[in-house]
Amino acid sequence: MIHINTKYCKGCLLCVEYCPKKVYVKSEKLSKKGVFPPEVKFPENCIKCHLCELMCPDFAIIVEDKNGK
Repeated sequence: MIHINTKYCKGCLLCVEYCPKKVYVKSEKLSKKGVFPPEVKFPENCIKCHLCELMCPDFAIIVEDKNGK
């Protein structure tokens, strides 16, 4: 499961750019911060590489493995 904390996200979209499986897309809805955050569009494509977590400068993404860790 992938969690995006929109309170922290500033909409840089590095996760969209660096995801090797193109799990994310730019949301069409503005967040409360006034930015277009990423949206998990294809969660079934996620290979749990955690690259999105590593690239996120705001620590706004958490990728859980199947056992919830």
